[in-house]
Amino acid sequence: MDISTIIGLVLGFGLILLSMALGGSGLGIYVDLNSFLMVIGGSFAAMMISNPLARVLGLSKIMNHVFKIPNYELEKTISTLVNFSERARREGLLALEDDIEDVGDEFLKDGIQMVVDGTDPEIIKTILYSDLEQLESRHGIGIKFFSDWGSLAPAFGMIGTLAGLIAMLANLDDPDAIGSGMALALITTMYGSIFANVMLIPFKNKLEDRDQEERLTREIMIEGILSIQAGDNPNILKFKLVSFLDPGKRKSMMEELAGD
Repeated sequence: MDISTIIGLVLGFGLILLSMALGGSGLGIYVDLNSFLMVIGGSFAAMMISNPLARVLGLSKIMNHVFKIPNYELEKTISTLVNFSERARREGLLALEDDIEDVGDEFLKDGIQMVVDGTDPEIIKTILYSDLEQLESRHGIGIKFFSDWGSLAPAFGMIGTLAGLIAMLANLDDPDAIGSGMALALITTMYGSIFANVMLIPFKNKLEDRDQEERLTREIMIEGILSIQAGDNPNILKFKLVSFLDPGKRKSMMEELAGD
């Protein structure tokens, strides 16, 4: 579970509610069912129009990627690839077949299997990068979903604002109607902004970050697989793969590989 996402949501909504409560008028004046239905319900309905029903019903799966921290184990992946490279150098590529079943990641397992099978390097490269493109395409669906929703929510807030102003202007002789119209006009805009900026846009940013992390992992795997097939020196492979890591992690990773 991604604690930072949960803490961020609690802090975001908590501080907003606290600031409203400290305003002196209480939280009751900020609660308006009409505004909620206009912004949340209206924007969700627009997302249903914009997307296939299966995608909307699969929203929980997309949300799971927001709240669940993936463990790509970059260091372990690099260590595995270097070990494969050293064994292939000593015993030949066919020797790697004994260790393939111990590989947990299917992408890496398939790549090493193609190397053992003697598949042409260009074909391996094409297959692996095609797989990577499909992965990014799938990730892009979730990213676009929240990006679009983050744009629609404030727009429905403005629709509510216009509706509230029309209701207010149409009943200038009725003080009660003026008050309810003004509430709808202002609160819908607030709901749309809060919903978009505390939840939807941050969710989109989180998914983009997840996508970058997984892409980096896959690129490391592809580089390692192709280098193993090419028969590159394991020491050269170490430097190649470690260069993908953050500068602060490179030294410790090289020391770990040297210890192995």
